[in-house]
Amino acid sequence: MARNLSRLASIAGLTMIAGLVAVTPAGADEGAELAPLHPAPTAENGELTHQVQDLWFIELESPPTSEGTASARVEDEHAEFRDEADELGLQYTERLSFNELWNGLSVEMDDAQVSTAREISGVAAIHPVVRHELPDHDESSPDMDTALGMTGADIAQSELGLTGEGLRVAVMDTGVDYTHPDLGGPGGFPSERVVAGHDFVGDDFNASDPAKSTPVPDGDPQDCNGHGTHVAGIIGAQGEVTGVAPDVVFGAYKVFGCAGSTTSDVMIAAMEQALADDMDVLNMSVGSAHSWPQYPTAVASDNLVDEGMVVVASIGNEGASGLYSAGAPGLGADVIGVAAYDNTHIRADAAEVSPSGETIAYMEMDDATPPPASGETDELVYVGRGCLAAGDELEGDPEGRTALMVRGECTFGEKYDAALAAGATGVVIHNNLPGMFAGGGIVDQGAFSVGVSDEAGAHLRELLEGGESVTLTWTGEETTIPNPTGGLISSFSSYGMSADLDIKPDLGAPGGLINSTYPMAKGGYATISGTSMSSPHVAGGVALLLEARPDLAAHDVRDVLQNTADPTAWWGNPDLGILDNVHRQGAGMLDVPGSVLTTTGMSPAKLPLGATEGPVTETVTVTNHGDEEATYEIGHTPALGTHGNTFAPSFNDSYAQADLSEDKVTLAPGESAEVEVTVTPPAREYAQMLYGGYVEVTEVGGAAETGTVRVPYAAYNGDYQEIEAMTPITDANGNVHELPWLTRITQCEVFTGLECADTNGGTFQNQPDGAAFSMDWVDGLPDVPYVIAHFDHHVTRLEMTVVDERTGRPVHPDRNLAVAVDHVNRSATSTAFFSYVWDGTVVDSRNRVTDVRDGDYRLRAKALKALGDPANPDHWESWTSPVITIDRG
Repeated sequence: MARNLSRLASIAGLTMIAGLVAVTPAGADEGAELAPLHPAPTAENGELTHQVQDLWFIELESPPTSEGTASARVEDEHAEFRDEADELGLQYTERLSFNELWNGLSVEMDDAQVSTAREISGVAAIHPVVRHELPDHDESSPDMDTALGMTGADIAQSELGLTGEGLRVAVMDTGVDYTHPDLGGPGGFPSERVVAGHDFVGDDFNASDPAKSTPVPDGDPQDCNGHGTHVAGIIGAQGEVTGVAPDVVFGAYKVFGCAGSTTSDVMIAAMEQALADDMDVLNMSVGSAHSWPQYPTAVASDNLVDEGMVVVASIGNEGASGLYSAGAPGLGADVIGVAAYDNTHIRADAAEVSPSGETIAYMEMDDATPPPASGETDELVYVGRGCLAAGDELEGDPEGRTALMVRGECTFGEKYDAALAAGATGVVIHNNLPGMFAGGGIVDQGAFSVGVSDEAGAHLRELLEGGESVTLTWTGEETTIPNPTGGLISSFSSYGMSADLDIKPDLGAPGGLINSTYPMAKGGYATISGTSMSSPHVAGGVALLLEARPDLAAHDVRDVLQNTADPTAWWGNPDLGILDNVHRQGAGMLDVPGSVLTTTGMSPAKLPLGATEGPVTETVTVTNHGDEEATYEIGHTPALGTHGNTFAPSFNDSYAQADLSEDKVTLAPGESAEVEVTVTPPAREYAQMLYGGYVEVTEVGGAAETGTVRVPYAAYNGDYQEIEAMTPITDANGNVHELPWLTRITQCEVFTGLECADTNGGTFQNQPDGAAFSMDWVDGLPDVPYVIAHFDHHVTRLEMTVVDERTGRPVHPDRNLAVAVDHVNRSATSTAFFSYVWDGTVVDSRNRVTDVRDGDYRLRAKALKALGDPANPDHWESWTSPVITIDRG
C-alpha cells in the first residue's frame, strides 16, 4: 500500500528519515485491500500467501547427483520414502521427482499431513511449493537505447565489437515468440535463434486456478503471454529493438501458461532441462519474495552454477514491503540476484497545453476510456485530491470540465469516480512524486483518465492559478522525456539482506520502464517495469563478458561484475551525494565495458559480515591482471544504513569505520597483495540497524587508468536474535491483536479488525478461552483447530508439540509434533499472518499415524529465530495455546 514520501529538505548532516518510503509501482492500485490468506476465503484476515494449497516439496537427505551423490543412492532414497510413506498411510500424490540439481519430490497432500511426512526417516526438510505470479506492464515506451547506455552495453557493442556470439542463453519464463523478426523469425521451432526449449505446462495452465493447475506439457515453447518474449528481447533482440547481446541464441523454457502463475517445482524441472541442453547462462525473471536461500529453487540454482552455468535471477518487486524482502531463486548463494534501476528516459503519448504551447507527456490510466487521437479537452479545473471517504471536498466545480487532481491518499478509482460524479468529462491526475506513472483500479465510465508527472501538474496548476483558461490538445504523437528518477533504484526493487545475512541483491541494472519485444500476435513491442527487466540486462551482459573472456569460470563471473559495478546515490535525495543502501543495490549498476576491460581483481567480491557486535577483520586480495606494473590506492566509502521496523524502516548515516592495513600497493603483472579490512560497526543509536559500504581500489599513475573496482560489505549491527519474530499485529483500525491465536474457521460477513460477525464466507475466529472440535466437517467447513501467527522476521524452524492437559507434558516423549516447518518466511506485510492446522494426529513410536484420544490438549509453539542456535533457549520464542478439546462424538 502506498505511503506518503518522506524526504530530507535541507540539513547539513543526514540524521534519519522516519518511515520507509514505499512508492507504488506504475500501474498499481494505491488502495489495494489485503488479499485472502489460504485457506480462509476472506479479504480482511491476511495476505495472499504464494503457497499453493496442498503442494509440498519433500527434501531428502543426500545431496543431488550434481554434488557427487551416486544416482543409485538418490534413487534408493526416493524409493525408501515412497515405501515408508505407504507404511505410514500417508495420503499423497507425487507430482515431480528431482535428482540432479535437488534431491527430493514435489507432492500433493493435505496440509495436516506435513508433520507426519516430516517424521519419515530420510526426510531432511519440507518446503511449501509456491506460486510465481506474472507482473503487469504499464503503458509508457522508453527506448532500449537509453537502457543500454546505462550499463555501457552500447559501448561494448559499438567499440568493443561484442555481440554475445556463440553463447547460449536460457530464458525460463512464459516462452518466447520465435516467429518475432527481432528474435530470428518468422519460422517454426526450433529456429536459428531459439535453438532449444520445452513447454512444461501448456497454454491453459494457471497454478492459481484449481481447474487449470495440472500441467499439460508439450514440445512447443511459443509465448502466448508476452513476458518471456520481452525478456528475450532485452537479452538479445536484433531488429527494431537491439538487445544487450544481439547474437546469442536462446533456449526457451516455458513454465507459465497464457496468464496467471506457475509453481516452483515446475521451475526446477525446467532448470534440469536447461542443463541437459547445455545452456551457458540462465535468466529467471521470477521469484518468491521474503524467502530463504535454502528454498529448493535457490539450492537448485546454486547447483547449476557448480555445473558451469551462470544463473541470473530477479531479486523481486517487493520494495514496498520493507527489509529482508528479496526472493528465491535470486537469494541463492551463487546466483546473481539483480536489483532494478529506473530508465533514464520515457517515451510516452504527448498532449499540447493551451495557452502555453508546452508539450507534456501522459500515460493512460488502466481501463478508463483512452483519450482520442486528436481534438481538445474541456477546460481544466483543479479539484484537489478528491478522496471523499477521507473527508476531502472538491476544491473546484468540474461540471462540464476536465478535473485536474493530485495523486495520493486514496485509489485512482475513487478519484475518477468522485470527479465523474460531480460532472467531469475527463480526469487528469498529476503525480505527487517525481516522474510518470500509470494508475490502476479504475472502472471505466466512458470518460478518459490520464496520469502526468509532478512537473507537468505544477505547470498546469500555475496556469490555472494565474487565471488562464487551460485545455489539452491530443496530438496523437509521442514524446521522449527525461525520467527524474532515472539511474536511481526503482521504488519496487526489493531490499535485502537475506535471512542468513548474505548480501542480496548482488548488483543491479535498468528495470523500470523498459521497452522490448512482445509476441507478434500482441503488437510486437511493449513496455514492462520490474526486476524481471533488470535481470535480462545482466544475463545479456554476462554473455558479452563470456564472449570477451571465454575462460572465465561460472563461479567467477559474478565476482567480476560486482568488482566493476557502480553504486548509485540514494533515491530519496540524490543531491546529498550519499550512496544508496548496500542491502538495496548490492555492488551497484552493471558496467559491461568495465567488466570486460578491467585489469584489477578483488576477492572475495563481497563481504557479508553477519551480525557484528565489535570490530570484524576480513582479508581482501587485490590482483593485477594487467600486462604492466600498477599502483593502486585503497579506500573506503560508506553507504546509507537502515534501522527500525522491518516493514517501515528508517534511514540513517551512522556509518561504519573501515581501517585498512594498506592504503596503497604497487603490483607487478600477475601479482597479488592481501589487504586487511577492519570494519568497526557504527554506534548502536537505533534498533535493528543494517549498515554497509564499499572498499575501493583505484589504479593511479598508469598510462591508462582502469577506474575503480569495489567490494561491498554489509552487516547487522548487534545481536541478530534480538529481532522479535513471532509478534502481535495492529490492524488498520488501530486494534492490537496478540497473535498467535487458536482459531477455528467460521462463517463471517462483517469484520472488525480480525474479529467477525454475522454469517457468509469463512474466516479465522479467535478462540481465546479454548474450544471443542469435532475434527469433522460442519456446515461445509472443517471443524479443526488452526493456529495463526504473524512473523516480523524469518524463522529457522517452527514446531508445535501436542501437550496433554491432564499431565502438562507432551503426549509422547518423541512422537508429539502437530506442526514442523523449516525455514519459515517472514510475513509479507505488518498485518499478514500464516495459518497452521492440526488434524488431531501424531506419529507414534512405531512410525504409525495415530489419532490422539478424545480429551483436552494444548499446542505448544516454538520458533527458532533466524540463524539461531537450537541449543540456546534465548534463541527460541514460545507460545502455548488455550485448551483444545477433541470431541469426535
